[in-house]
Amino acid sequence: MQRAGNIVVNRFDRRNEVFEVHEIPSEKVLVVDLARRRCDCGHFQVEQLPCRNVITCCANQRLDWQIYVNDVYKMSEIQKVYREKFVPLGDTETWPDYTGVTLVANLALRRKSKGCPKSTCYLNEMDSQEIRGPRVCRLCRNQGHSRSRCPQRAGPSGVDCSGAS
Repeated sequence: MQRAGNIVVNRFDRRNEVFEVHEIPSEKVLVVDLARRRCDCGHFQVEQLPCRNVITCCANQRLDWQIYVNDVYKMSEIQKVYREKFVPLGDTETWPDYTGVTLVANLALRRKSKGCPKSTCYLNEMDSQEIRGPRVCRLCRNQGHSRSRCPQRAGPSGVDCSGAS
């Protein structure tokens, strides 16, 4: 309702409940049809709740905007869900055995939830390990590991290069 303050109703046909609104900051001109429950912004049709343009038109014509709220959002409809009785499921060991189809999940279709996404770049000859040669540590100049994995690196599990342990 606060954002509806930046909207002005330019023209209207009260008999047919059609309005033209002008949004001030964006300079958009939209048509609101209350009889058909449509607005050019699209929110009124999709959410079935009054958008800010509908609220502005209702305020301009002194109409109750709550009559344009779909019944599924009303408390009386929500309370109907809880009228039904809930039957407790009981212990799983007392359930009858299942005799239906057994589904097997295809693990290849599962989304990866952790870690970095798989690289999709194509390697060329510059990226090839054989052309560049083996990896050489910049700390100890030995092959087969990098500086971050160097056994001579100072730290809780490594040995200090200065000879102190």
